[in-house]
Amino acid sequence: MTSAAAVYPARFARLVKIEHTLFALPFAYVGALLAVQAIPSAHDLFWITVAMVGARSLAMGLNRLIDARLDARNPRTASRELPAGLLTPVQVLLFCVASLAVYELAAFNLDPIVRWLSPIPVIGFVIYPYLKRFTWLCHLWLGAVDGLAPMGAWVAITGKLPLEAWELGGAVAFWVAGFDLFYALFDLDVDRREGLHSVATRFGVRGVFWGARAMHALTVVLLALVGAGLDLGVAYWLGVAVVAALLAVEHSLVSPNDLRRLNAAFFTMNGVISVVFFLFVLAEVL
Repeated sequence: MTSAAAVYPARFARLVKIEHTLFALPFAYVGALLAVQAIPSAHDLFWITVAMVGARSLAMGLNRLIDARLDARNPRTASRELPAGLLTPVQVLLFCVASLAVYELAAFNLDPIVRWLSPIPVIGFVIYPYLKRFTWLCHLWLGAVDGLAPMGAWVAITGKLPLEAWELGGAVAFWVAGFDLFYALFDLDVDRREGLHSVATRFGVRGVFWGARAMHALTVVLLALVGAGLDLGVAYWLGVAVVAALLAVEHSLVSPNDLRRLNAAFFTMNGVISVVFFLFVLAEVL
């Protein structure tokens, strides 16, 4: 029992890539900060954090459960907890149920409208893993679901979703969709063999680069629109400029003919972007 108590939490943490939750949280906090252009209450920040952890754990658990057979046939993912037999489908399903309960508990401790809107992300989580079986637009769906994070934090505090909240959600959506195009390159050959859909399988490596550039350009444009709409100050605009520069660096790390630094472009740079932008927004509201 002592051994299981030590082993299983680590396995579930790896299942959902808990470190990536830390990259997702800053954009939810950005939505919360910009909603009131101040530091929200500790109560709201706490329950927004709980909601994010529960929602992302649910999303990743469902993804792993639905994709378990595909993951087993992919050399890159065959060592994941489900294909490797380190966790059972029943255990992951129970984990998803617990994550959903945590998410809903958080929703009921935020603005009353949140409890009515809370099923929307859950529906998105369930649909997403199936989309790559049918359409290369799956990247945009993933982006749209992740873009709900700052919007959810915004409405959780104010009970409203003004235009700027939608623009911020759109910026995150295109940011995530753009780097998800890069992520699909890791599995290009496997996806073609399995008959799965992505921008990479539909339009090739060069199509991925053009699509990611367009989406990340839209990210910067939408962040600028947020700043203009809220009449934000110098710190925010410096943050937008830094995001634009970091996205440019991300794209410079790889090219259609050289994907050796794809891991650095995908994992490292996107983690840096989310944290750095949050810090500039925090400086702005302070």
